[in-house]
Amino acid sequence: MARARFVALALLITSFLLSVVAGQLRPLPSAGLPSDLFDLGIASRLRTDTNTTAKASTDFGQMAKASPEAVFHPRTPADIAALIRFSSSSLAPFPVAPRGQGHSWRGQSLAPGGVVVDMRSMGRAAGHRRINVSAAGAEPPYVDAGGEQLWIDVLRATLQHGLAPRVWTDYLRLTVGGTLSNAGIGGQAFRHGPQIANVQELDVVTGTGEMVTCSRDKNSDLFFAALGGLGQFGVITRARIRLEPAPKRVRWVRLAYTDVAMFTKDQEFLISSQVGEEVGFNYVEGQVQLNRSFVEGPKSTPFFSTLDMNRLARLASRTESPAIYYIEAAMYYNEDTTIHVDQQKMDALLDQLSFHPGFVFTKDVTFVQFLDRVREEERVLRSVGMWEVPHPWLNLFIPRSRILDFDTGVFKGFLRDANPAGIILMYPMNKDRWDNQMTTMTPTGDDDVFYAVSFLWSALSVGDVEQLEKANESVLDLCAKADIEFKQYLPHHTSQDGWKQHFGAKWSKITELKAKYDPQAILSPGQKIFPSQTEAIGIATA
Repeated sequence: MARARFVALALLITSFLLSVVAGQLRPLPSAGLPSDLFDLGIASRLRTDTNTTAKASTDFGQMAKASPEAVFHPRTPADIAALIRFSSSSLAPFPVAPRGQGHSWRGQSLAPGGVVVDMRSMGRAAGHRRINVSAAGAEPPYVDAGGEQLWIDVLRATLQHGLAPRVWTDYLRLTVGGTLSNAGIGGQAFRHGPQIANVQELDVVTGTGEMVTCSRDKNSDLFFAALGGLGQFGVITRARIRLEPAPKRVRWVRLAYTDVAMFTKDQEFLISSQVGEEVGFNYVEGQVQLNRSFVEGPKSTPFFSTLDMNRLARLASRTESPAIYYIEAAMYYNEDTTIHVDQQKMDALLDQLSFHPGFVFTKDVTFVQFLDRVREEERVLRSVGMWEVPHPWLNLFIPRSRILDFDTGVFKGFLRDANPAGIILMYPMNKDRWDNQMTTMTPTGDDDVFYAVSFLWSALSVGDVEQLEKANESVLDLCAKADIEFKQYLPHHTSQDGWKQHFGAKWSKITELKAKYDPQAILSPGQKIFPSQTEAIGIATA
């Protein structure tokens, strides 16, 4: 009898170990998922151990938490299709959410009570080359990149051919599918539109498990829905992205202002047709640094030296400005370009701007160093424990006609004496570079330019999340009271009514596409755009 009990115990322990080791030969079935899921051929790539599911229970924002029942490690898009097809046809459909780097911040990559798909597993699978550059004979040249691929890896692969995508987010350790499911904005968007405007073709696994290739001319409704679609219509497993010749080096400049009207006027000039591509900047963004941060914040940054910061602090004090506004711009060039000619080009452009005399800060860096500049900031923040903290971000698109009103109410108003940890971005984009057929929303008024204003907060101490969330609410309340028509980027709404208002006239079309491509509403339910069985499970928000 004792021997029998020992053998039974040994078998149980062996079964458990097999369920949690890499490769998971027989995963332990989860009570929250259909048992026959674990009879499928893909079952060995499911992980149900708590260590794995816990890591997939939140995202970079740490503002939403929801535990999946399992994490799936696909080797191919067909594996993802099999999982989604099973859920969609099941009597008890379960949520499925793709997760790249988990850099969503309000739950897009969460699957409460369902399965999180670890997209990066496809990039690690042996024998599957998921970045392919077509340079010879293609006009324009393009790269086919798996949805799980990091943009930094896309950059490295395309540079081997002397090419690069035209538009970049500020941070490159994000996946292709992740940024394309939102829009993908950065300093090149004023000229080339967001990343989604530079996509020629997609492979998408829909919410019924169908694998579909789509473009502007083929299955176009899915193509436009998936780009900026917040993961609601399918999982992007491949994107064909337009390329251009890559420069070797970058002249990187920051210009300081204390007059917001001059700051915005110069920004709008730099992105206008008055400045041609041959003589203008290739990249234009902007930042707002609140006055108090010069006293209580870092004394140097990866860009500004201590001496620079001291000069800027004195400028803010002397002018009694509540903030310093920076235009951040970059001009691409190659080593074989005459340096004297490039400097003349830069000087001629700067001569037309109204920044504070003497407050020009420049760097000369390689193209890769410039595009990957946030990596250095990440290293610094990680070293002091300030990277993996809650990020109660708020990202808005504000019409040009109201940006000064916004500045008066926010930066000269309730944030005037504040010093929250984080970065505030503020820069314009040309609306005609955005395709309204895509799901991403921009302000609906007549303004041909709108501003991206991003409050990229970090909650470092107890109580910071609540305080920063109140600041965000104050921003939204100001816009409502001042009748500033805006749209959220990386949107977050707590009710379906909020989402209806966000999408406006597009809402009826979006619901039709949802019914067509994800009728069970199983895909990326963490944002609560569409009701589904996960409503009963819910997502706990911080």
